[in-house]
Amino acid sequence: MNAKTVLPAVAMTAVSMVLTLAVVVMWLGTAMPWPVALVVGLGIDGGWLATLAYERRLAAQGDHNRAVTGVGWSFGLIATGVLVTHALTAEQSTGAWLAVAWLPIAAKALWLVHGLWERTALTPNALGAIRGIQQEARDEAAVARARLRAKAVTEETRLTAVTQAGARVARVQAKTAQTLSRAWSTLETAREGKDTGRALTSVTHRVTPDVTPRWELPVWGPAEPVAFALESAPALTDAALDALVDEIRHSENPALSYREMAIRFRAAGHSASEVRLRAAWKRVA
Repeated sequence: MNAKTVLPAVAMTAVSMVLTLAVVVMWLGTAMPWPVALVVGLGIDGGWLATLAYERRLAAQGDHNRAVTGVGWSFGLIATGVLVTHALTAEQSTGAWLAVAWLPIAAKALWLVHGLWERTALTPNALGAIRGIQQEARDEAAVARARLRAKAVTEETRLTAVTQAGARVARVQAKTAQTLSRAWSTLETAREGKDTGRALTSVTHRVTPDVTPRWELPVWGPAEPVAFALESAPALTDAALDALVDEIRHSENPALSYREMAIRFRAAGHSASEVRLRAAWKRVA
């Protein structure tokens, strides 16, 4: 994996050193003997390489020296300055020389990137552990989302069933009330009729002599409708409901289950919706 960063840095360093040496020899060779110009070019490149080697040695030991880094960048700036000056004083191809004058600085930047890569690199075991942790977190999040969706669907189904049951009971009560109303009307008509009244009176027992008791209609009162409301009035507060549920739950040892607690809660005459009762159970249990 280090080859991804070290190979470009090595290639850029080699190109910049060759270019610097060639420019110094061509540029200064006209003003001084070429061996001297060659020594100057090798000195710049040598200082560049020496500081780079020392920086790499310190990096391998996990250390860093700002002075050495500063000297290395100074040699890079000197090489860049030589190339820029040569490009500006060249009689031709000035743009081409300026285009390659940034190579020493680019080489130093690539070595900086390579050093950062090394300081942040992780072993395959660490990378595998990180991937495992991330995958575990994704799995837990997916399971939590699925559990929430399942609970929402279950609650929706339960509410739909309760609503449908309430509607069926209401229809049965309405039909029963209608049937009883028709029967009561029929009995009233029979009682008020002359012939039917005498016929019914003849079959009743006389309470006193010469007195015929009046035939009375059977007592029929209004039916009390059963309302399938999600909340009965007056409603208990959450705190009162929690306390009541906790008291019923711990009325026996071991503690009662939710179903046993709900049965005793209803039997005691308390009123609360199934949703609130189950929420109170979760809070106290």
